[in-house]
Amino acid sequence: EMEALTAAAAAALTIYDMCKAAGKEMVIGPTMLLKKTGGKNGDFERTAAE
Repeated sequence: EMEALTAAAAAALTIYDMCKAAGKEMVIGPTMLLKKTGGKNGDFERTAAE
């Protein structure tokens, strides 16, 4: 999941960089893990309360 989170953050920064001329006050986020399967620690799914 670290690779996916890094890619998502890099993509968001790229979009921000392309759009910053329109307004530097934009907010892109939050970036978080919603769901994953497999791996040493097993499956994960974020609940609505988190």
